[in-house]
Amino acid sequence: MIGGPTETAGVTDLRHPIFARLYPRLDAKAGGDAHRAELLDGAAGRVLELGAGYGANFPHYPAQVTEVVAVEPEPRLRALAARAAGAAPVPVTVLPGVAEDLELDDASVDVAVASLVLCSVRDPVRALAELRRVLRPGGELRYYEHVRGRTARKARFQRYADLGWPFIAGGCRVSRPTDEWIARSGFTVRRERRFEFPPTRMPNPASPHVLGLAVRD
Repeated sequence: MIGGPTETAGVTDLRHPIFARLYPRLDAKAGGDAHRAELLDGAAGRVLELGAGYGANFPHYPAQVTEVVAVEPEPRLRALAARAAGAAPVPVTVLPGVAEDLELDDASVDVAVASLVLCSVRDPVRALAELRRVLRPGGELRYYEHVRGRTARKARFQRYADLGWPFIAGGCRVSRPTDEWIARSGFTVRRERRFEFPPTRMPNPASPHVLGLAVRD
């Protein structure tokens, strides 16, 4: 089984207080607005955003989106997201919840968004199954994620980094082959591109990214 077993029933809060204080500033400094705009371009209808963080995606939702249900388990980040929702160009409701146990009906959303979150969920395969469940048939999964590097050297570096990285980065594991898991979880990948971000000469285990769109089979 990919990703170990987890018990999430009834859990809506996962606290990472230090990470929650640092992440908004570090993320804003890194600069990913162009990637977020690309991720959400063309989205329409009712959207579920998984792990909305502090609401960094909210300004980029196009007018064709009728509603965003944003789920965030970290209380401090959720409060920031609720504040950001007030300035969003589309209606956004921010809710507590975890990826492995979404409190949404089957086939109830048109688009699911996973943005820098599947690296940190406790059971990514179960989370992907939940995303597939709440998506209508033919609905879109739009994803922007850290992924395992393609070279043996990079992948080895990431495995070593994961011995300590999750403790300082809110549970993030940089060595996960998230793009492969998506393709094996009942989705057909329609488009996908890989890139290194942010550009730097310093070794960075979190630099391999993927941005793509997959459709629920």
